[in-house]
Amino acid sequence: MEDRVFQPRLVLVFSGKRKSGKDYVTDWILESLGPQVCCVLRLSGPLKQQYAQEHDLDLTQLLGPGPYKEKYRADMILWGETQRRQDPGYFCRLATRGVRQPVWVVSDARRRTDLEWFKSEFPRQTQSVRVQCSEETRKQRGWSYTAGESPAAPSSPHPSELCSRSPSFPWQGRQTGQGH
Repeated sequence: MEDRVFQPRLVLVFSGKRKSGKDYVTDWILESLGPQVCCVLRLSGPLKQQYAQEHDLDLTQLLGPGPYKEKYRADMILWGETQRRQDPGYFCRLATRGVRQPVWVVSDARRRTDLEWFKSEFPRQTQSVRVQCSEETRKQRGWSYTAGESPAAPSSPHPSELCSRSPSFPWQGRQTGQGH
């Protein structure tokens, strides 16, 4: 991978459970600042792209909602964890490759190592934000727990690495996603 040359002015790293409102908040920031100033980086995008490539799958369907993605979710999670054990910054580097906007908004940091990578690479620029809402609000947005699909499920290889399960994770800001 290429050596990092560009230094963003601000990196906002967001985390939160599924259907908590992360995308709503990060999309609002992008809309407010504009695409010349800001970009939204989704760490799951490079993961899904690499997984689709290695397993000869339809990337478009993996990126969208629906049964196709759900069919591969558990295996994709395990595959991603294997990649992260070998190189914790792998997906972060893929997501930031070639990005030139001064403001980066990472919409889906799910592991402690994701935030640690950004803080290591961009220590002065990186701020972390946790988006939270009630389980009831998440259900109203279409979320329902299915055993085995979540990386936080007991069968996951490293549930302690998940930001959503780590109460001591050092979030610098919190946003409740109750309103939308």
